[in-house]
Amino acid sequence: MPWVNSISPHITHHIWGATPVKLRTNRAKQKLENGEIVTIVSGITHPDDIDAVGPLGFDGIWFEGEHGATEAGDLGNLTRACDLWGMTSVARINLNEQGLIYRTLDRGAQSIVVPHVNNAAEAQNVVDGGKFTPIGKRGMFTSRQGYGVENYFDQANDQSLLVILLEDIIAWENLDEILAVEGIDVFFVAPSDFAASMGHMGDLTHPDVVEKINDSLKRIVAAGKHAGALATTENVAQYVEMGVRFFMTGAGPWIAKGYNEFVASANSGKK
Repeated sequence: MPWVNSISPHITHHIWGATPVKLRTNRAKQKLENGEIVTIVSGITHPDDIDAVGPLGFDGIWFEGEHGATEAGDLGNLTRACDLWGMTSVARINLNEQGLIYRTLDRGAQSIVVPHVNNAAEAQNVVDGGKFTPIGKRGMFTSRQGYGVENYFDQANDQSLLVILLEDIIAWENLDEILAVEGIDVFFVAPSDFAASMGHMGDLTHPDVVEKINDSLKRIVAAGKHAGALATTENVAQYVEMGVRFFMTGAGPWIAKGYNEFVASANSGKK
């Protein structure tokens, strides 16, 4: 019944006599706390495809709501598919707006990604929208993740994962004050917009860009915080050596590489 989630979990338990269930563990957050590497994969956009890759062991799936087609109405089935395989559902939104942040969490996402966070006030706004009191100001509403969980509001802050994107040079300039904000789980340095903000659009390997990105990641790690990065097979080991543990990577390059190898193998058999 759709209106159930506007009622306290305590009340629903007593009305229907349901057996309380445990709030799902946020796999990515748990692994970060254990110091393990977390791999979040983007480019998988349908629940059936999530089921298909579920056995591979990805830590989470990235749902693109800033540049991609993911809408609030899609998140129920997408996040349910992730839940079936114990993967963290990671949803990027397109605006640092508290209502949008907690609506996305209410729809079932276990993690929220907020773009273009450039100062402490903007980082604090993410916390205020993404965490219940006493940490933040998230609206009191039972997320889809909270159905049947008797003490959902007591546990939700521990299982939600807040990721902010540092993707402008001004964020690098304000990094110390941003890192001082409590409640952010991952400080993710996004390279493309970062390069563009420095006047090097499309040139992610420009020495100045690389230096600023690496400096950001090292400062995040040195502050005892979790750093995030966009990674490929070619650069992930380097980032791990720097202390980065949270990675987003795209499925597209893997598919392209596999296809190219398949075609090359097929062509090698021609007589």
